[in-house]
Amino acid sequence: MTWRKSPPALVALFEATVPAAHDVERRKMFGYPAAFTNGYLFAGLHQDSFILKLGGADQIKLRKDFGVMPFEPMPGRKMGEFVSLTDAIVADAPALRRWVKRAHAYAMSLPPKASKSPQRRAPSSPGARRIKSARRP
Repeated sequence: MTWRKSPPALVALFEATVPAAHDVERRKMFGYPAAFTNGYLFAGLHQDSFILKLGGADQIKLRKDFGVMPFEPMPGRKMGEFVSLTDAIVADAPALRRWVKRAHAYAMSLPPKASKSPQRRAPSSPGARRIKSARRP
């Protein structure tokens, strides 16, 4: 499956909308701009979609009021707690900022994710060491 890059205007909107708070880390996820806090992705882009991580009540409100759908990066593969915003919300800068703030607050309300430590390499078997050392001059 080939994914399209997000349009430059959407990327610029994302950069302008995501808060520049000390607890917000911006990085790319699958090549798309993303914002993390407390170890959780709370806002991001995927192709032409602006996605947010929200609690159940906020998801229900957005679905009811704006027809927002659950986020599916691939058909049939929903990402729990994530919604793909409608064009109407994305085009309304004050509303978009409010929903991004709600997503940020929701992620901050969750228990911090444990940081992943670098994977430790398994020790080589004694036979593997001999082979390696046999190749050295």
